[in-house]
Amino acid sequence: MKKLFANIGPGTLVAAAFIGPGTVTVCTLAGVQYNFTLLWAMVLSIVATIVLQEMAARLGLVSGLGLAETVKREIKFPLLKIGAIVLMLSAILIGNAAYEAGNISGGVLGLQTLFDNGTFDIGNLSINYFSIFIGFIAFVLLYIGNYKLIERSLIFLVVLMSLSFVITAILTQPNLIEVLRGMFVPTIPEEGWLTIIALVGTTVVPYNLFLHASLVQEKWKGVNHLKSARRDTYVSIILGGLVSMAIIISAAAISNGTVSNAADLAKGLEPLYGSFSKYFLSVGLFAAGITSAITAPLAAAYVARGCFDWDKGLKSVKFRVVWIFILLLGVILSSGGWKPIEIIKFAQVANGLLLPVIAGFLLWVTNRSSVLGNYSNSKLQNVIGIFIVITTVLLGLRSLEKVLEFSMF
Repeated sequence: MKKLFANIGPGTLVAAAFIGPGTVTVCTLAGVQYNFTLLWAMVLSIVATIVLQEMAARLGLVSGLGLAETVKREIKFPLLKIGAIVLMLSAILIGNAAYEAGNISGGVLGLQTLFDNGTFDIGNLSINYFSIFIGFIAFVLLYIGNYKLIERSLIFLVVLMSLSFVITAILTQPNLIEVLRGMFVPTIPEEGWLTIIALVGTTVVPYNLFLHASLVQEKWKGVNHLKSARRDTYVSIILGGLVSMAIIISAAAISNGTVSNAADLAKGLEPLYGSFSKYFLSVGLFAAGITSAITAPLAAAYVARGCFDWDKGLKSVKFRVVWIFILLLGVILSSGGWKPIEIIKFAQVANGLLLPVIAGFLLWVTNRSSVLGNYSNSKLQNVIGIFIVITTVLLGLRSLEKVLEFSMF
């Protein structure tokens, strides 16, 4: 058992990052609206995540550099280099600020399901102290600056989250034949296309590609550990995907279409399966929010460090300033009276616009022999990678189209 936990690595943090409140909310809506029909989209999302995260882990171990550092080093033209740095930095900082607000808001939803009200008024301003509480926990873990402590804390929270959602799914006693059909027989229901896009967008998280390339260097040194890194990636992401599917299965047990978010799912399951479902789901949602609330600021700090060549180390003052800024912005946005579900939706739009750019950068650098040598992408990896990039471009365009439609009305 000790050896098992010693071999657990950054893959767990990646899984913790993508099973955030956005995933919980989107999977909830997919299950409520389409039953088990869209489980196949989650299976495809898991495959795409494994392919991209393996590239990121390989890049970090073989080159000893993060994704941002490698892109900056490999672009030779000064103007293009500056443009790439500005694009990566602004995209990740803006995207992660939106993610962070959504992450903290999701954790708040879990707490509000158990403790109805979490606000107090200062004049005309209403402050949610659940957001401050979650932000404080994330701040303490990040400020200590100990990778092993962060990793172990997230492993505990991920296990807690996983058990919560899986037990909730088991309580619903799903039809296993229908579940398997939903996983392996692709079907696109009428008006279900946007939900498919959302399922992919909440699983393949752009900042995870930066995070993974950097974290493997905190855990292991050198290409000799590539096998361990790959095993960690495959196992963690597959288990994370199973948790996401468990959420869809849980939501499919709700017979009416009145569920609009995961908090409603917890309340909706209670009459059918007792108060246990409420508690399991609430704890799972809280854990999902807090794990992602830790990883999003951490990823933004790694990107900034790579862009500006800061000294390595989680205790660097400049490194801390970046993650504190993202964390503080997330707390402010999530506690200032905006509806959590709206913040989470905005984060998914930011994800859809950001993902094609970051996936394209990753595919480019992992094909350069000057970076990876004999460990560059194989033909199969390139075929799958190109398919993923094209798909993410289409998803990004669809997200942009929705934003424009919304702004017109």
